[in-house]
Amino acid sequence: MPNTLTLEESIIPLDKDGYLKNLKDWSPAVADEIARRENIRLTKPHWEVINLLRSFYDDHGLSPMMRVLVKQMRTCHGEEKGSSIYLLSLFPEYPALIASKIAGLPRPTNCP
Repeated sequence: MPNTLTLEESIIPLDKDGYLKNLKDWSPAVADEIARRENIRLTKPHWEVINLLRSFYDDHGLSPMMRVLVKQMRTCHGEEKGSSIYLLSLFPEYPALIASKIAGLPRPTNCP
């Protein structure tokens, strides 16, 4: 995976795993490009998770691991969306990791 993302005329540095090196470089367009690299087309349900993650980061200064993400989704969006299966349907394999990357946040702690 390249260590930069080129968007319009900006070159945005990424770490070796594709996370933004500078959180201030994030924008919805950046999210779309990172998602494209992950073979995900962002829809309204994806944005619910992304916005929840960004809000959680603003409040707590960290990206939540999967268990916390599920709990936050349940609290904010109801039982139907507050499950691992739902999050896996949006962000296959590692929802907390992939969603945090797309949201422009650091890698969650305690994730592979």
